[in-house]
Amino acid sequence: MSLSDRLSFETLLGWRYTRAGRAARRNGFISFISGASMLGIALGVAALIVVLSVMNGFRKDVTDRMLSIISDVEVFSPDDGALLDPARTLAEVRQNPQVVGAAPYVGGQGLLARGEAMQGVMVRGIDPQLEPQVTGVAAQLKDTLLPQLKPGSFGILLGNDLARKLGVMTGDTVTLIAPSGQVTPAGVVPRLKQMTVLGTFSSGHYEYDSALAMLNIEDAERIFRLDGPTGIRLKLRDKDQARAVADQLAQTLSGNLLILDWTRQNRSWFAAVQLEKRMMFIILTLIVAVAAFNLVSTLVMTVQDKRADIAILRTLGASPASIMKIFVVQGALVGVIGTLAGLALGLLIAFNIDVIVPFLERLFHASFLPKDIYLISKMPSDPQSGDIVPIAVISLLLSFVATIYPSWRASRVNPAEALRYE
Repeated sequence: MSLSDRLSFETLLGWRYTRAGRAARRNGFISFISGASMLGIALGVAALIVVLSVMNGFRKDVTDRMLSIISDVEVFSPDDGALLDPARTLAEVRQNPQVVGAAPYVGGQGLLARGEAMQGVMVRGIDPQLEPQVTGVAAQLKDTLLPQLKPGSFGILLGNDLARKLGVMTGDTVTLIAPSGQVTPAGVVPRLKQMTVLGTFSSGHYEYDSALAMLNIEDAERIFRLDGPTGIRLKLRDKDQARAVADQLAQTLSGNLLILDWTRQNRSWFAAVQLEKRMMFIILTLIVAVAAFNLVSTLVMTVQDKRADIAILRTLGASPASIMKIFVVQGALVGVIGTLAGLALGLLIAFNIDVIVPFLERLFHASFLPKDIYLISKMPSDPQSGDIVPIAVISLLLSFVATIYPSWRASRVNPAEALRYE
């Protein structure tokens, strides 16, 4: 039994009407509008997939850069003071199966001065032996600069942009001004310490490269007058489980501690990215909606053109439901073909954007992502099924909804009225 024998006559006629306009001159305009609707759906779906994939790529790239300098989870004292029992806290956090690295640190704020130049900085005292376990930047420096951070040497590592602002190079000295001052007869005098610049680092994230200074944890404890580390930084097997692990540690750790995962540390940034992605999805879905509802005009003209055929089918015994099904099939086929074509085109571009964008840059002698303006110079892409499946479903639903009214009008055609002038 052939495929045509297994299909209903409504499906066969709907498919024939979808193709017929290309062969018949008098239906050429209808065929053009039908093709334009199909193309519009395909381009809308492809645009949605490409834009959301690029946004996912940007988010992933920035997140990876951010996590190269911050940890997945931080445990610290609520009063910004030293932990009461850092050894016990370290032992407890390492019992969590998700934790693959843990390192104590001292965090504080300060000022760095070099001549007349002065910059506010985030001071981070680190353990050169343990810090590579928790951050990517430290892992890159573990064999070069970190061994130079010896206790009592008062050496300091600066972010590239911070060093550039201060105008310092390796071997220069800077003055670190700590907020905790010394009480003297003349009043409170800020604590000053001469530090030697041992080198610079780059995380690729401007916020940290322009404001972060790292030194040995023991030197930081002396400068800030602390008896121990102010917190512990953790590296997890799966960074996406950071919030769940933070909640688990809040239940298991002893003492009054604050626990912050990387998603909560940068809540505003991630909320802004998510809102932007949602708005882009809504805006680009309107393109698909406009193309899908072009099917209404296509089917209305098709119904008007096929009134005689409808009347003949009705006189041969076809029910109004069968007539309606014919045109639903026709419109649905346009939506399905357009959606599948859009999926194929969108995924092709999304998976090959690292080849397509450089080709276009060479072709037009332009740079879409100048290195001196943006954090990254290559267009990233990360297609995710969580975006692609809803796009396809919405496109198909809009196409189906657009067929309902014209198909209903076709089922209401009066055979006698339709055949009067034939």
